[in-house]
Amino acid sequence: MTALHVDSYGSGAPLLLIHGWGMHGGMWGNVVKRLAEHCRVLAVDLPGHGFSVGRDLSRHSGDIGMNPDLLMDRIVDQLSAQFSEPLTVCGWSLGGQIALRWAMRHSEQVERLVLVASTPRFVLRADWPCAMAAETLAEFAAALRQNYALTLRRFLALQVRGSEHERELLATLRDALSSRGEPDLAALQSGLDILRDCDLRHALPDIRQAALVICGERDTLTPPQASHYLAEQMPNARLATIGGAAHAPFLSHPDEFMKHVTSFLHG
Repeated sequence: MTALHVDSYGSGAPLLLIHGWGMHGGMWGNVVKRLAEHCRVLAVDLPGHGFSVGRDLSRHSGDIGMNPDLLMDRIVDQLSAQFSEPLTVCGWSLGGQIALRWAMRHSEQVERLVLVASTPRFVLRADWPCAMAAETLAEFAAALRQNYALTLRRFLALQVRGSEHERELLATLRDALSSRGEPDLAALQSGLDILRDCDLRHALPDIRQAALVICGERDTLTPPQASHYLAEQMPNARLATIGGAAHAPFLSHPDEFMKHVTSFLHG
């Protein structure tokens, strides 16, 4: 199995950072080096993203097909095989769902969780109002096939909408996104399949690792109510809300983000 690209910083107990849909490990910005003062930080590029383009295994096996649960399990198993030691896993957005699935599937490997701007289900349902409309995600999927670069730029704009320092933050995200080339289109489509169908609500009470759930007060992609739900349903979770932040609180409000994460790591 081909290894995924990972950047490593600092020393000590490992903290693995998992990015969101269409992004890469370089999107975490300066907070990586600040975290590395407290632990060994590992920032991975997921299959088909960043410097892991060409290492996407999620669609290469005929028995997996398009089933989003199996797509996510293939990603989780690839991560698990690469990182054999126990980890604190920090997932942002889609990365948070991958972190949750990892904690379910290989509970002995995930010691603690940090879930940033995450949700157990991205898409609206009658019994799940704090989510994106299915039609909106379908529009993204259709646009992706027409012009994926433009679709990613639109997605970046949604991530910072309503945040303090919105324009500066959008410029930072755009520069970071382009720094590792173009993601694999099949990996992007797989990610949208997961966002559309994955629902982890039923599993949350069985995820017993200590967890820190961080949300942005102004997040429109994964509303704060979803983070509240995560923190309420997991037995050993606590919630931190960052005022004035949207979907990327570690970039818009790094000092507050660091305060919450370091307190959790040293607690």
